[in-house]
Amino acid sequence: MNFDAAVFSDISASGVGVIIRNGNGLVMAALSARGPTVMDSDEAEVLACRRGLEFALEAGFGDLIVEGDNLNVMRAVVSNRSDWSRLGNLVDDVRHLAGRLRLVDFQCIRRSADGVAHSLARFARNISEECAWLEDTPPPAAEALYVDSLSLSI
Repeated sequence: MNFDAAVFSDISASGVGVIIRNGNGLVMAALSARGPTVMDSDEAEVLACRRGLEFALEAGFGDLIVEGDNLNVMRAVVSNRSDWSRLGNLVDDVRHLAGRLRLVDFQCIRRSADGVAHSLARFARNISEECAWLEDTPPPAAEALYVDSLSLSI
């Protein structure tokens, strides 16, 4: 599961993008959703991670590798320490949701490897209700998926 966030300061909103693929790179599920106003990208990213895990659980997934490109968020989520920051409650939510999965691993990835989730997060600017796709290519991310498929076939 790759997740990403976008911040739309001009419309006081954020965006969430989630893509869940199988081991062969085939799309199993995808989500684009408008989020609330956020203070910064760390807040947007932890909210995107939480929504992505909720979506994965709703769709029935039990084993996930969760990939995000925000090092601060990924470190906070995998840490064994209590998080007393302003985002601590959200980090706790992510940890709790992850605990409901049979198997979960968190990995920080390069921003360039998160293009599909990023395109879905940017698409959220244009919608008022969540858009979800199950076992189907999400049209807003078709180009990014194509670019990803080229890198997988090399």
